[in-house]
Amino acid sequence: MKLIRGLYNLRHPIPASAVTIGNFDGVHRGHQLVISQLKQVAATTSLPTVVIIFEPQPIEYFAPDKAPKRLARFREKIAYLKAQQIDYLLCLHFDHRLAAQSAEDFVQQILINSLNTKHLVIGDDFHFGKNRQGNFQFLKDNAERYGFMVDETETLMIDGERVSSTRIRESIRQGNFEKAAELLGRPYSLSGRIAHGQKLGRKLGYPTINIKMGDKTLIVKGIFAVNVKGLDNRVLEGVASIGTRPTVNGVDTILEVYILDFDRDVYGYSVEVNFLHKIRNEEKFASLEELAAHIAQDTEKAKAFFKRDK
Repeated sequence: MKLIRGLYNLRHPIPASAVTIGNFDGVHRGHQLVISQLKQVAATTSLPTVVIIFEPQPIEYFAPDKAPKRLARFREKIAYLKAQQIDYLLCLHFDHRLAAQSAEDFVQQILINSLNTKHLVIGDDFHFGKNRQGNFQFLKDNAERYGFMVDETETLMIDGERVSSTRIRESIRQGNFEKAAELLGRPYSLSGRIAHGQKLGRKLGYPTINIKMGDKTLIVKGIFAVNVKGLDNRVLEGVASIGTRPTVNGVDTILEVYILDFDRDVYGYSVEVNFLHKIRNEEKFASLEELAAHIAQDTEKAKAFFKRDK
């Protein structure tokens, strides 16, 4: 997959392509269905696949205070889309210029002039252009004039409800990670590189790996049973804390994971942490001794979850 960040980095127009457009937050099963259909079209027409996304997402530009928390940070979204085996990922910077661009100009300048779109596959709720004037019907009505085919992807339903990022966020807030995994097509996860921390966990008898999140849009906060991938060939079990560590007056959001039956120097490793079960909310304790006692309880609860889950 070739990542193109901005049209100015597309040095030469793509000769011809099959394209889809969207936010793809979480790259859930509904998104995967759209991409699967795109790849089927590309295979039968011998066209390269192009996925267009926006950064920031349009709602984050128009209403940052009301924008929903993301299911995946930008680099995680890139990894999920790469796993879908597409040819090009075009990331457009969403700013005042793009927000003011008409649907007609978007089609002409981006879909036709830059990507030479021959086939467009879109979700049933997709809108684009100034005042959201562009949609499936707009594209369908003008497809012949534009010189490309337009396919609409039907809504994916699970248990009688539409698969959506909103529904997944609600499942995660309710602590229903099993449902979230079903809708995502994989466990809800966060990833990053292990960094040095304050070594507080080691002092308390629970050495942790630490990943700085640096992102205020995170959905999860609290204590969780998790598994960890990326340290060796095993899937390792652990208990994670994500938050600001109020007991020690922390400020930055950090993901800390105490991995059960594991003690290696793994600084610098990139890992994926899958969230499986919520144990409790983040709390501020009166002392480090009280914190250590609760960590011990959290660890036992995580062990009980893993034992029950086997």
